Amino acid sequence: MPLTQEAIASERERIAQLALDLVDQRGSSIEIQSVIAESGLSRARFGEIFENEDDVFDAVAAHWLKPNTAAMEEVMKTDLPPNRKIYEFFRRRFVIQRDRFRENPVYFAIVCEMGAANFERIRSNIDLADHYLCELIAEAQAEGFFPGLEIDEALSMINQMVSIYIMPDALVMMGEKLTEQKLARIIDTIFAGLSGEAGEAAGGVNTMRIAT
Repeated sequence: MPLTQEAIASERERIAQLALDLVDQRGSSIEIQSVIAESGLSRARFGEIFENEDDVFDAVAAHWLKPNTAAMEEVMKTDLPPNRKIYEFFRRRFVIQRDRFRENPVYFAIVCEMGAANFERIRSNIDLADHYLCELIAEAQAEGFFPGLEIDEALSMINQMVSIYIMPDALVMMGEKLTEQKLARIIDTIFAGLSGEAGEAAGGVNTMRIAT
């Protein structure tokens, strides 16, 4: 009997969590055959749920990233001031990842490695985050912040300054050096001075010479 769309969605969630549990239990990335064997499904039924191995990874990635996506969407619905809103946009995702890292550093590192090895498969989540951040930048500019900058330019600079707080690998490398307090100061600094005019004023550094 063919599965309904609701049943397929439910099974994708279940198997995605199963795959992550297997990674945690075994302390390493796993092969698709192991997921099929542990799923309790026949290969034919498994094939009704997933088109191929990439589709399995997509389901696992979506399941892992679901809290991050929910956090972004919650922030977008708030009526916070622009600086607080952008702070929360990064902070809430940072806290999710930091807590996961603290709970199980080895497991977290393995999941990060899996994501890095399949970076193109998670690009849509990055694109979604950039889309939301562009909306937040536009809201901030409507209140006079980031003058003289195109939205894409502001997006690029803010990401370069703040993305370390939502890059999973950064937690593995830097751990407790990343804090909510430091993130708040970075966001305050961005709102205090990021502008096209400031960029021009700093252009004089190109004339500096190495001391001899």
